[in-house]
Amino acid sequence: MSNEASVPNKLSSSKLSNAKTETEFRVALVVLAVVALIPAVVSNAYWLGVLVVSMYFAILAGAWNLLAGYTGQFSLAPATFAMIGAYATGLLAANFGVPPLLGIVAAILVAGVIGLVLGRIVLRLKGPYLALTTLSFAEILRLIASNSINVTRGDLGLSVPGLFNSRLGWYYLFLGVLAALLVGLYALLRSKAGLFLQAIRDDEVAAARSGVDVVFWKTAAFAISAAASGFAGALYAHFAELVTPELGLIGQTGLIVSMTVIGGIGTLVGPVVGAFLVYVLSEWLRDIGGYQLVVFALLVIIFARFFRDGLWGIAKLTVQRWRSA
Repeated sequence: MSNEASVPNKLSSSKLSNAKTETEFRVALVVLAVVALIPAVVSNAYWLGVLVVSMYFAILAGAWNLLAGYTGQFSLAPATFAMIGAYATGLLAANFGVPPLLGIVAAILVAGVIGLVLGRIVLRLKGPYLALTTLSFAEILRLIASNSINVTRGDLGLSVPGLFNSRLGWYYLFLGVLAALLVGLYALLRSKAGLFLQAIRDDEVAAARSGVDVVFWKTAAFAISAAASGFAGALYAHFAELVTPELGLIGQTGLIVSMTVIGGIGTLVGPVVGAFLVYVLSEWLRDIGGYQLVVFALLVIIFARFFRDGLWGIAKLTVQRWRSA
């Protein structure tokens, strides 16, 4: 009885949920406004490039957060969908001379369709079984890309044409895409579709009993997340002018998960803040080599054990204490 009541309860609490989402959305816009002003004081091409890659990871973390944070599907293939998008536009450009803009649109469609198919295959899997299945899928595709030397050039990498000659062009393109993703997620979460996704995350059986089409919404979340990741990967391919199987390494997925957990999983602003913090920090720690992975692993353990709501949760708690003092 209590299970069956969870979705109506979720729908009846929509005002509270919308207020929380709106606060997170406003803070995320403030963060992006600050990022938009950074080139006014930072002109170093290297650091502008670091921020561009941070925005690439912020898009991937936001897309993965829709799947894991709001729908409860713990996929280990976000980096793989970025690799799919990168190879889709790269192969079209290299083999057929397709212009980058058309290639990027094709990359979104290809990643979205593959995400749709994978979503249908794994929709009955949960927890470790879902994680292992998506991890196997990720490794299979990465090995195919690495060993199909006649098509992808393997680990040598595939050359891809660029779009801009200056870092600023890329900077504001990635910023615009990240802002569009946040607006899209905000609109989705404030709609009934967003409540259905969160109801599935909280109690899938109760959601189904209350009339939510679980199969449709889980598959849709998988396809949307995959398409957004493919979009990010296609943009990155033209930014780097090179596509290699390294884009799909499990370490890349680990970085995306770390960014989301440290920033605040299941929130709009958390993955954005986490992506900037973790990637910029990784550049500062580059000199210590492999030990930077140890640092991030320790951070994930600390946040998972003591700060489940991430940096966003810490910020909210600090503000509440300051107001009550």
